[in-house]
Amino acid sequence: MRVVSVEQLQWVFASLPENPRVVASGNFATPQVLLNTLDSVVPEYRLHMLNAQKPLPDREGVTYETAFVGPGMRHHERLVYIPCRLSLVPVLFRDHYRPDVVLLHTSAQRHDTVSLGTEVNILPAAIESVRERGGLVIAQSNPNMPYTYGDAQIYENEIDYLVEVDEPLPTHTAGEPDDASRQIGELIAARVSDRSTLQMGIGAVPDAVLSALTQRKGLRIWTEMFSDGVLELFKRDALDRDVPVTASFIFGSQELYEWIHLNKWIRMLRTERTNDPGQIARQASMTSVNAALQVDLCDQANASRVKGRIYSGFGGSTDFIVGALHARGGQSFIALPSWHRKANVSTIVPRITEPVTSFEHSAVATENGIAMVFGRSQNERVTNIIESAAHPDAREGLREAAVQMGLM
Repeated sequence: MRVVSVEQLQWVFASLPENPRVVASGNFATPQVLLNTLDSVVPEYRLHMLNAQKPLPDREGVTYETAFVGPGMRHHERLVYIPCRLSLVPVLFRDHYRPDVVLLHTSAQRHDTVSLGTEVNILPAAIESVRERGGLVIAQSNPNMPYTYGDAQIYENEIDYLVEVDEPLPTHTAGEPDDASRQIGELIAARVSDRSTLQMGIGAVPDAVLSALTQRKGLRIWTEMFSDGVLELFKRDALDRDVPVTASFIFGSQELYEWIHLNKWIRMLRTERTNDPGQIARQASMTSVNAALQVDLCDQANASRVKGRIYSGFGGSTDFIVGALHARGGQSFIALPSWHRKANVSTIVPRITEPVTSFEHSAVATENGIAMVFGRSQNERVTNIIESAAHPDAREGLREAAVQMGLM
């Protein structure tokens, strides 16, 4: 590993092949210094990030690639969306979308290592792929990035060049949940027992579930990501202190980042491990909560597209839904408000016309109730979804559609 200046790094980027594929830390760990330097030197490149946040380099010659669309790439004319479960993105890097350079946002050096900190995710696989083909691994080392353990630790001999920076990390503050999200959170939380293992997706409903679980005891965390809700469970002594908190990426408040720094109880693992349905199925009373945009009477969920356009992607929800269903005592909730306020339509629909993100859940949860679906007959599923989950104003129309479709 060679420590270089930004000016020296320009010469390194100038040596990249034509139109290189660049994999960079995503979420709230964007390596801004590296990206801006690259963008000033390389006329054309493909930028691959997960859940990319703003700002990003945006000009002709820059093509965005991702399997999970974040605000920085959403609805962009030069976006290339790659449908893929999060657990399989490392396979993309190995066999289909091999990177030429990997840009990392890491902690300051500690002995002969740095840490990927808040964003492990698919980066270890990207590092392995790029090194296998002789590409470059470049890190911006930042003392404000927490030092986390597990697969987050990267040895200096795995990095070609390192630039030292000192800049604050972006933080994420969850908004106050609306009434519907709060009601859904309380309904789901009522079905979560002590000593359960939790995975919560991104959004108001998963946050509301965690807020409603502070009186539980012995809870465990095996998830792809977590935020300040888990820190609050820790403060309330709701977590099992004998079992590590396992995740793959983190974003939240400055207090959260300070809590995870040098905290060996926080175990950051690569995506192939956290999102392996087989590993998920081994967790005690695995409880998965993920949000959706629409659910139909066949228990199919759309969590990815709005009006035919990609909005996000599969993410890790499909991995955890399958794993939770296989776990002893496991349960998988797909959650959403029953009515879309802006569009003024029911989110429970007869049949989804968008591509399906997931199907086969333990239950569909809305502010109206919990509709149990797994282990029920077709008629029972449809009846439960209509009577327990759908908005009262939509139920009659859904019953008529169910009869016409031969579902009731």
